[in-house]
Amino acid sequence: MLFKRSSSLSAVPPVEIDPNAPLMALRGIEKAFPVGPAQTFALRRITLDIKAGEFVSIMGPSGAGKSTLLHILGMHDGAWSGEYSLLGHPIHALAQKDRAALQKRHIGFVFQSYHLLDNLTVYENIELPLSYRDVRKGERQSIVADVLDRFGIVAKKDLYPNQLSGGQQQLVGVARAVVASPAVILADEPTGNLHSSQGQEIMELFKQLNDQGTTIVQVTHSEVNATYGHRIVNLRDGYIVQS
Repeated sequence: MLFKRSSSLSAVPPVEIDPNAPLMALRGIEKAFPVGPAQTFALRRITLDIKAGEFVSIMGPSGAGKSTLLHILGMHDGAWSGEYSLLGHPIHALAQKDRAALQKRHIGFVFQSYHLLDNLTVYENIELPLSYRDVRKGERQSIVADVLDRFGIVAKKDLYPNQLSGGQQQLVGVARAVVASPAVILADEPTGNLHSSQGQEIMELFKQLNDQGTTIVQVTHSEVNATYGHRIVNLRDGYIVQS
């Protein structure tokens, strides 16, 4: 097993969430790109609630707007219209620095291409999100040691990404995403670059994290991966066509 169960991920306290309110709430979200004198819409009239503890799979053909929606949820993209609330915070009304602070505190990311920093060791990559917060060095060491143990990668801690297999790199990517106990993990095609057996291990890991209470939103083309979620949100031509 890649992941050892534990009652608490780290010394960083989890965010307090009202179980009766959506963790994420989108109302009339639209995203357009200029094309000459006109514009092309990537997302149209997106209204969606995601509750704490859910595992949501976003599906649709290429160009449907899946990754665009995920980047809005993750606050990588700020050029959109509509209303978006995260844990009751009106993201659409906040300054960029305040959005960034919420992103760092509450959102973890897992990318298809891993996005590990090549010049940092496994330990340093996992520690990185904690460095963005006011976590003392000794506490960071304890948290990272716990995560390394629970993910079964203590022996890899001093290696660099280019010394790891693709599955091992993605495992480190997931460990980095959860190290600071985010409210939600956003995953963009997390098994897209992995062999089927490695991909299954990563999806089982996501299921374990979700069973322990972590909210997960994944973009996927895989119908098998989508079934790990509680529900599927289908996009087509920028619209939600089924949820």
